[in-house]
Parts: sequence; C-alpha cells; structure tokens
Amino acid sequence: MPKHVDPDARRRLVVDALFRVVVREGLQRTSLRAVASEAQLNIGSLRHYFASQQDLMRFAMQSMLDRVGSRLLEHVERIGDLGRRPRPEQLQLAAGLLAELLPLDEHRRAEVTVFLDFNTAARTSPAFGDLSRQAAEGERRLVRRVLTRLDASGALRPGLDTDVETERLTALLDGLSLSAVLHPEILNPRECVDVLLTHLGDLSRPDGTPGSAH
Repeated sequence: MPKHVDPDARRRLVVDALFRVVVREGLQRTSLRAVASEAQLNIGSLRHYFASQQDLMRFAMQSMLDRVGSRLLEHVERIGDLGRRPRPEQLQLAAGLLAELLPLDEHRRAEVTVFLDFNTAARTSPAFGDLSRQAAEGERRLVRRVLTRLDASGALRPGLDTDVETERLTALLDGLSLSAVLHPEILNPRECVDVLLTHLGDLSRPDGTPGSAH
C-alpha cells in the first residue's frame, strides 16, 4: 500500500528545512536541491510546493507571514483586555506581542532572515512586490493596533499622534531586527527587548497621572 503522507506535517518539514537553508545560504542562493537534501526528501516531492526559484522565494515569504500571523493571533488572545491590567504590565504585554517580530530565538531569527532577504529581492523584482507590501502593511496594522489599545486603556500620554508613533515604532522594530540579524554579537535579544520596553515607556503616562488602569 502507498505510504500515507500528512500534507500539513510535510509542509512544516519543508518550511523548517527551507528556513534553515536560507539562514545559512541566503534566500536568493537557496536551491531546490539544497532544500530537498535538508528535508531528506527527493526533489520530486518539492515540486509539489514550488517548481522554480521564484516559486521557492514566494513560498518562503508566505510561510513566514503565515507563521508569524498565527503566532500573533495566539498572543493577542492570551493577552485579553489590556485595560484590566496595571499599566506596567500593559507595557510588558505590549512589548511581548511586538517582540514576536524580533529575532529573539532561532525560529524568529530564521523568519526575520527570510523577511530581510525577500524584501531585498523585492526592491528590484515586481514579482515579489505584493508580498513585500503585504508584510509592510501587516506590521503597521499590528503596531497601530497595539498603540490604539494602550491609548484606550489609558497607558499612553495624551496628545500623541498615532500615525507618527506607528511609523516611529515600526522603524524601531525594523532597525532592531536588521541589526540583531547582521550583528548578533553587538545587539543581543535581551538588549532588543530593553530598547523596545524603553521606547514604550517613553510613550506612557508618568506614574500617578490620570488614565492609569489601576
């Protein structure tokens, strides 16, 4: 009888193998043969997912977006209503959610590496523009949602321009991600989180001012 293959398990196997190769070799130099070898599959099996270098790169980026998106949804559900928590905890929880976009461990480092490599390719290739824009817009929606929830719970200083602060915080996340991937010996995960928390702290109300959740 033919061996039953779990498509979801196979997809996870391929994605994990692909990400490991991308981290080592770079997305634009990653080949079907290298991914098949890493996943211990034959190339024919890989053709189910992509038949060309362009397909492979789009698959990598879409897989990264799917993984991050799923993880963010789970994180949001765990947080629940920010307004029911003390202000310092609100900032910690917000930082923890945003930190899902930073390369703080092996899995997130692989995702950020895919993201950076793909966007470098998208700069000169119209074939990748849609996914690159999707990622950029999704990041801004997340940042804006976090800031809006913090503001609604009374954690932020009054009078902040949400549009400006969304771009500032997005730029901070992008800069931390790039530096931590390129120079992990200079910027480590703990420092990334400290910088993020400090930034959110600068946006928050001073202790004791009206608007605190407790």
